[in-house]
Amino acid sequence: MNEAMFCYQCQETAGCKGCTRVGVCGKQPDVAAMQDLLVWVTKGLSAVTTALRAAGQSVSADVNHLITLNLFTTITNANFDRADIEARITATLDAKRELLAGVTDTAALPEAARWDGEGDWMAKARTVGVLSTGNEDIRSLRELITYGLKGLSAYSKHANALLQDDAEVDAFLQRALAATLDDSLTADDLVALTLETGKYGVAGMALLDKANTTAYGNPEITRVNIGVGTNPGILVSGHDLRDLEMLLEQTAGTGVDVYTHSEMLPAHYYPAFKKYPHFVGNYGNAWWKQKEEFESFHGPILMTTNCIVPPKDSYKDRLYTTGAAGYPGCVHIPGGIGETKDFSTLIEHAKRCAPPAELETGEIVGGFAHAQVLALADKIVEAVQSGAIRKFVVMAGCDGRAKSREYYTEFAKALPGDTVILTAGCAKYKYNKLDLGDIGGIPRVLDAGQCNDSYSLAVIALKLKEVFGLEDINDLPIIYNIAWYEQKAVIVLLALLYLGVRNIHLGPTLPAFLSPNVAKVLVENFGIAGIGTVEEDMKLFFGDNA
Repeated sequence: MNEAMFCYQCQETAGCKGCTRVGVCGKQPDVAAMQDLLVWVTKGLSAVTTALRAAGQSVSADVNHLITLNLFTTITNANFDRADIEARITATLDAKRELLAGVTDTAALPEAARWDGEGDWMAKARTVGVLSTGNEDIRSLRELITYGLKGLSAYSKHANALLQDDAEVDAFLQRALAATLDDSLTADDLVALTLETGKYGVAGMALLDKANTTAYGNPEITRVNIGVGTNPGILVSGHDLRDLEMLLEQTAGTGVDVYTHSEMLPAHYYPAFKKYPHFVGNYGNAWWKQKEEFESFHGPILMTTNCIVPPKDSYKDRLYTTGAAGYPGCVHIPGGIGETKDFSTLIEHAKRCAPPAELETGEIVGGFAHAQVLALADKIVEAVQSGAIRKFVVMAGCDGRAKSREYYTEFAKALPGDTVILTAGCAKYKYNKLDLGDIGGIPRVLDAGQCNDSYSLAVIALKLKEVFGLEDINDLPIIYNIAWYEQKAVIVLLALLYLGVRNIHLGPTLPAFLSPNVAKVLVENFGIAGIGTVEEDMKLFFGDNA
């Protein structure tokens, strides 16, 4: 392998083939290598925990959380800090060394489980990365499973932060990670494991939904301010609601306002967060515009998870990270599960800053998670039966930099007036500020929340199937036109496939990690397809009545 690195886990990977010199995301080759090594040793630790469970032994929550956080750390745009990643490798080797004492037959374990960290880590990383699997189809399936598990780890980590765990999800995640090291597994075995990953994806999303709604109540229809106040502010980006809660508690009465950015927008929909008068609104748009928006915010920014764009020098000293996120030179706020993080440095920094510059004014409406939509079920069913709503269009997923993603804005504008968009994730920023109107009081864009809240869209679809008395979820008047970017979108896709959803359109490009044969399996068995032009897809979905 002559490349400086090889990574193709995100949609923007170079040439839709793979980043080999430096990541499009800004990830440097040495960081990519250490991430590869972290994934490999985490798979090794998972082989050990899987062997222990098979022998009837238990695995501690601390080890489960370590594995989950390791995977989350390697998700696209989460952590660019080599030292932090190397510290996680060390912690993983230490945990594995301790657990190995309980395994009777260590010789039966894969090399990743037995490797003790000896030798040159950079040299070792070059032998265990993606391309170390020679067979293209086996490699494709192993990576599809691994990326799905990375997405699942993100959901699990957010639930863990709210003191919710699912032992079955943890055991599966580790068993599946270990299976990607097993050379005896055939392509058919790995296809079956891919679908099983989707099954546990549903369970992981249900766990997070329970954690969020137990802690903060069910999201409700909410109008969110997109203007600014006159006080200094802190901007919270990423996805972690527990971090936001702690920050809101610590900023109360300080004269510092708190704003959400990108995927944190849906925090405004939860009843528990509405008690904070200094929780002002949402600032800016999707993650990829942060260089301009973070600069104009003037105050400190807290990155609770992905998605970090390598910061400009003009605001790098105002960028703080916590949890799985990390960037060299930026202050990291420590704190584990169940601990209260100390945001005092961040708050004192904010007090020295000017208020944010105004980007826009007005409000956007959201809060259409499953409980809220099902409360409107009678009205929605009536609208469908009367013909007022012809189809629902699921446009969930991710936003990104590529000009090809303008397709989603133009697609939303071109949709017939009797259609309703169901969305979750930052893909919404392509159309959530358009004036698309409503149908009998039902907004034509129903925002269920973060990409983490895609579970709501599945619950809504299953409930509508029940209400309409349908045998097959694919008989619903629902179109799936999903934009993907990173690994959380992969687990959402696998979850939908497990639930039996067919004919999902995925764009702006199909994943580079799908080999031709694996892509063929998805097309033939599940009807997975890409996108065309807006005009072509309108005709495909609506015929001549678009």
